[in-house]
Amino acid sequence: MNVNQQPHMASPYGQPQPGYQGYPQPGYGGDNVPSGYPAQYAPYNGPGSAYQQGPPQGYSPYASFPSKTLTTNLVSDLSSSSPLDLGMRGPPTSGAPPVSGAQNYSQFGQGETQNGPPPMVAPPQRPPVSQPYTPAAVNLPGPQPTYGQQYGAPPVSMQQMTNQMASMQVGSTAPSPAGPGYAPQSFPQAPPVSQPPFSTAQVQPGPTQSYGRPLPSTQPSFPRPPLPTSQPSAFPAGPPPTSTPSQLPGVIQPQPPVSQPPPYHSGPPPTSTGFPPRPPFHGMQGLPMTSQGPPMASQGPPMASQGPPMASQGPPMGSQGPPMASQGPPMGSQGPPMAQANHILPTQPGMPPGPINTSLSGPPPQPGMQGYPAQQNGAFGQVRGPQPGYTGPYPGQQNYGAPSTAPAPAPAAPKRLDPDSIPSPQASDMPPVQKTRHRIDPDAIPSPIQVIEDDKANKGSEPFTTGVRGQAPPLVTTKFQVKDQGNASPRYIRCTSYNMPCNSDMAKQSQVPLAAVIKPLAPLPPDETPPYLVDHGESGPIRCNRCKAYMCPYMQFIEGGRRFQCGFCSCVTEVPPHYFQHLDHTGKRVDCYDRPELSMGSYEFMTTVDYCKNNKFPQPPAFIFLIDVSYNAVKNGMVGIVCQELKTLLDYLPRENPDVESNIRVGFVTYNKVLHFYNVKASLAQPQMMVVSDVADMFVPLLDGFLVNVSESRVVIESLLDQIPEMFADTRETETVFGPVIQAGLEALKAADCAGKLFVFHSSLPIAEAPGKLKNREDKKLVGTDKEKSLFQPQVSFYNTLAKECVAQGCCVDLFLFPNQYVDVATLGVVPTSTGGSIYKYTYFQAPSDQERFLNDLRRDVQKQMGFDAVMRVRTSTGIRVTDFFGSFFMSNTTDVELAGLDCDKTVTVEFKHDDKLSEETGALMQCAVLYTSCSGQRRLRIHNMAVNCCSQLADLYRNCETDTIINYFAKYAYRSILSSPTKNVRDSLMNQCAQILACYRKNCASPSSAGQLILPECMKLLPVYLNCVLKSDVLQPGADVSLDDRAYLRQLVSTMDVAESHVFFYPRLLPLQKLDVESMTLPMAVRDSEERLSRGGVYLLENGLNIFLWVGVSAQQELLQNIFGTPAFSQIDSNMTSLPALDNPFSKSLREIIESVRAQRSRYMKLMVVKQEDKLELIFKHFLVEDKNNNGGASYVDFLCHMHKEIRQLLS
Repeated sequence: MNVNQQPHMASPYGQPQPGYQGYPQPGYGGDNVPSGYPAQYAPYNGPGSAYQQGPPQGYSPYASFPSKTLTTNLVSDLSSSSPLDLGMRGPPTSGAPPVSGAQNYSQFGQGETQNGPPPMVAPPQRPPVSQPYTPAAVNLPGPQPTYGQQYGAPPVSMQQMTNQMASMQVGSTAPSPAGPGYAPQSFPQAPPVSQPPFSTAQVQPGPTQSYGRPLPSTQPSFPRPPLPTSQPSAFPAGPPPTSTPSQLPGVIQPQPPVSQPPPYHSGPPPTSTGFPPRPPFHGMQGLPMTSQGPPMASQGPPMASQGPPMASQGPPMGSQGPPMASQGPPMGSQGPPMAQANHILPTQPGMPPGPINTSLSGPPPQPGMQGYPAQQNGAFGQVRGPQPGYTGPYPGQQNYGAPSTAPAPAPAAPKRLDPDSIPSPQASDMPPVQKTRHRIDPDAIPSPIQVIEDDKANKGSEPFTTGVRGQAPPLVTTKFQVKDQGNASPRYIRCTSYNMPCNSDMAKQSQVPLAAVIKPLAPLPPDETPPYLVDHGESGPIRCNRCKAYMCPYMQFIEGGRRFQCGFCSCVTEVPPHYFQHLDHTGKRVDCYDRPELSMGSYEFMTTVDYCKNNKFPQPPAFIFLIDVSYNAVKNGMVGIVCQELKTLLDYLPRENPDVESNIRVGFVTYNKVLHFYNVKASLAQPQMMVVSDVADMFVPLLDGFLVNVSESRVVIESLLDQIPEMFADTRETETVFGPVIQAGLEALKAADCAGKLFVFHSSLPIAEAPGKLKNREDKKLVGTDKEKSLFQPQVSFYNTLAKECVAQGCCVDLFLFPNQYVDVATLGVVPTSTGGSIYKYTYFQAPSDQERFLNDLRRDVQKQMGFDAVMRVRTSTGIRVTDFFGSFFMSNTTDVELAGLDCDKTVTVEFKHDDKLSEETGALMQCAVLYTSCSGQRRLRIHNMAVNCCSQLADLYRNCETDTIINYFAKYAYRSILSSPTKNVRDSLMNQCAQILACYRKNCASPSSAGQLILPECMKLLPVYLNCVLKSDVLQPGADVSLDDRAYLRQLVSTMDVAESHVFFYPRLLPLQKLDVESMTLPMAVRDSEERLSRGGVYLLENGLNIFLWVGVSAQQELLQNIFGTPAFSQIDSNMTSLPALDNPFSKSLREIIESVRAQRSRYMKLMVVKQEDKLELIFKHFLVEDKNNNGGASYVDFLCHMHKEIRQLLS
């Protein structure tokens, strides 16, 4: 829809909807926002100081059809970036702006886009960080109750109003009801420029993205509602009292009379000239995001889209009210339209300094209020308090959208909306209600669902061939086939950018992280070939003499094939005689395509004994099961379930060849305060138990008979597994040990001289006297303080030392926890996370409801392919080097990642930094080599090669980034940072880096446009929404109900996630099942994660990789309920069910198949929870609707976008 269109918005952001609280808020600011656009279009005071004086580049402020210009601008960038207008743009003016207007311009320059000197006016200071994040100033289109009176009563108190005014931008614009997101311009009068509201621009000319439907040419992008003539002030709130404002410096003093311009505008009343200057950008008024599309095209004829200069606005101004006056200066107030277009208004109170504020003379804004009352979120309900996630007010402006002070000049031409983008209706055409809409239309800002669907349509049909260097792969949400032609498949390696900056200055300037997420043993779909195994016999793999890189497609053969030059270090190495081959006329070896290492991106080498520990080939690995048999573990049923399951599971141990039995040996230990070892030798009639009570000095009491082959000792093993639950059925022992349990497993592997894995099933905090004893240190009072980080650090160093010993032996630990209270996951998890293991947590485990999830996790964990005793090293070509690593591993030096175990789900994320310049011709190369022992005991090397392009232009960097991978990196970086910094600092630094990335793009790559516009790179337009999900995740911003153990568990879990898992974890998938087509068996298109997308008559499936929720609307059709649950009545649905009944109808069958297929895509089994609308469980479900504001203080997507825009403007100023 049109970005500015208001209509359909009504609901979401329009009038409050009944059930939702939170959204009613006034526009972004709070209620009386007089400041919004006080006048219809106030003259443009200029954004804050940031605005330079001077018209923005590219626009001529005085042009007679400024709007035209605007338009053009918009469009032009479509291809590359997506501008969102967060501010409003004034409608275009058709005539030259009034003289006075001109002054304004100069006074605050409209040049938001230009970089000129700051305006003369002193910029207001940025508010201190501490200020509350008030959304205030933004006038977003939406019902804007915000503006003081939305065309209605004056604000609560004069004082308030003045304050508001003071804090707001001065402009004569009235807030626009604006369409969805775009500036709420108050006046219908001029159609705003038709900048497309939101589009993304890409740097390259590419299709533009527009959000919404095409713009009608006539409409300006953001219409503003007309003000009633009678109201003198353009502000909805009513003109401020004259005295208060005491004229803002640039502003004209309002005189109540209509003829007068609204009090706010800075320029003289419009009447005098034809148009007053453009209004300042007030807060963000809508976010128009333009995509910068082609110049005008997208907008429609230049003016046309705006309509005749004034005509479109309706009678010149008359219709709007007194000719111009009432509107404020007619267009003037709009400011030169173009300039204003999609922009956010100038700084708001909270905003960074802008002349504007200064200009108002009214009382200073109050800190807390910043001009507008707190904003409410969304359309529904209560006022929003200070902004959630943001701890103090954001520095700078507080409103989210307020523009920051200085707009950056716009750089290159990103694309703007395309012609078909979404125009917004003119205010004048909208019904009054809509006009008041105060928020940005959520449909006008970038939609994750749209991006995902577009990628599926564009890249899902053709195979992805890896032969082209620097080509970004399809998104992780797209199903595609990979053809390896020399670079590793994206299933193994995904990069944050496929175009690396040529030098470190460029990398520093852009702040885009340079990282790769590597999943060395990733499973492949059935239609793709696993890596070939290459065996060079006695001599082993061919390598570069200097850097030791392995033979790969980047090695250049010279001298007729007798030598090769390394692609990484350029060293020349002799080719061994047995490997010699002639070259063809192109310089390639004639056997190039017969050898995987010369033509493929991924392959394996068989290694020689030189690659083995102690120069001897390894023994096959062993699995040891260590079961807690204390009172809690027996009582909740865990012991019985584990023993029963192991009887069958031992037939499915991993093996390379499905027809041959596994070489893996097994052993069993039970424990509480003491340890019980079992001799299950095949020759015994019954298993024998040996008890070790001296836990301070752990040893293994038997060597022969502890680790056995399953097929040989099956009878004895089954007898043992039957007896364990009976032996401990009546135990009264509640205390447990934990450190000695791992030591026991480690000692057993040392005695057998093999690597292996320990499966530990544990239930409580280890408080019994023993090494590694812990105490309960859970202290909610520390949450949010500087001491909070200590809660994520291990409380004793014992486990760090133990982990190091485990890694040296190749002993990987997987921990299954069944806690009923605090167990200190941060400490117990040290060994699993340092050894490449996994942690599974089943809080308040109850056999009937949790057994299925636990058993599925256990089966997958035992059966999955894995390597043991692994070492990974990443080599890079000259110019860059690996500087940091994230994941579950241990490092004893700066280059080798040591993994006692490496399974097919684990990823290691590496970060690169420049140590020299790179060249565009050669690009940058990386080679990941993993040396590991396979489950059959073979020592192998798995190699993954990747080549990316290098660029000297920032636009090329921004054109080839992958947002999902960047978010994966940011999450891991942030989650590790909380070990050493307060969570608030971690959140602030993430936000700051994101703002710097986008500000750099705006400054250097986007085409010039007004500062009120939020312009996003095409491939990063989802960065704000996804980053907001990370910032408000439970680890960084916990609600009162999130335990410390859960946070530590999630922190460790995310550290090894691949990009597909982190994507769905932070932005869950929400499927509308009422749209399921039983015939086609294709999934219905997902909807955005927001409560306003849920229909009371629907049933939705939400999954995030750890949970599956089935949400049932109160008014769901009886037939639908009958098909799913077997009952037509909503009240009869059992919300405790964890699996759906198997009913004999096509819908039930399809739904159960969908749930199974979704579970199959994830590495952990997801338990199903049925959530009935308005039920108590709904609070948990709503926590995953990540585009909405949450209870922990996390911002909604719209608010965060406005906030980011404000931060960007501040940086540019």
